[in-house]
Amino acid sequence: MATGTEPPATEPHPRGGVHTPTRAAIAAPHLRTDRWWLAPAATAAGLLAFVVYSTWRAFANADYYAAPYVSPFYSPCLAENCEPMRGGPNWEIFGPWWGISPAIIILIFPLGFRLTCYYYRKAYYRGFWASPPACAVAEPHRKYTGETRFPLVLQNIHRYFFYAALLVAGVLTYDTALAFRDETYDWGHMGLGTLVFLANIVLIWAYTLSCHSCRHIVGGKLRHFSRHPVRYRMWQLVGKLNARHMLLAWTSLASVALADFYVYLVASGVFDDPRFF
Repeated sequence: MATGTEPPATEPHPRGGVHTPTRAAIAAPHLRTDRWWLAPAATAAGLLAFVVYSTWRAFANADYYAAPYVSPFYSPCLAENCEPMRGGPNWEIFGPWWGISPAIIILIFPLGFRLTCYYYRKAYYRGFWASPPACAVAEPHRKYTGETRFPLVLQNIHRYFFYAALLVAGVLTYDTALAFRDETYDWGHMGLGTLVFLANIVLIWAYTLSCHSCRHIVGGKLRHFSRHPVRYRMWQLVGKLNARHMLLAWTSLASVALADFYVYLVASGVFDDPRFF
């Protein structure tokens, strides 16, 4: 029985999202006074720039080998139509692959690892989908289902992409070792490209090992650290890297693009690789 003292019934807000009867009725979209939109905008711009660049290079199918350097976008080169890489990482196990750029075959693994990465998920959810656009800013969506539905439920395969990323990082380490050879395949070479590849592989390994899945594999299932001192030490080291996962995600993304661009410049004849010895 109504007494006339009950609060008026709250109607669902037409915008949906966080404006529901179970939430505080705040009319303003947010109460922030800072430039909160700069971070998601910069994130979206950075990721979009990499997507555009990597797409161009992946479909270019050219200028990805300049002895002794192999572009990380095309390594390992698994198609029969790869450029001859005498003495280098070139395993023709997929045949001609219908003329498709060999980068398409291999890029699915490192890109899949990054696409399902916990940090990158946060980055592009905020940057592109505004889910949410920033802390304390209302979502524009009517409902939130998280990663429980297709296709976002596929994000759970990140742990499997981690194993593939380890293999790719191993091949890129081999490429970096080959960067210490000259055009005649004699050891003892060091050029500017060698330093570029060294910096790239260090960042690639740091980013890969800082992954949340790696931290869980190393020590996440242990019940008693005291019984596993070696794994506990490894877990601590991975934890320190994990604290810098965002920084490593961006620096390694930039370094792999820089390494590819450097090979492109040398292979296309823009300049010769400066050699130190």
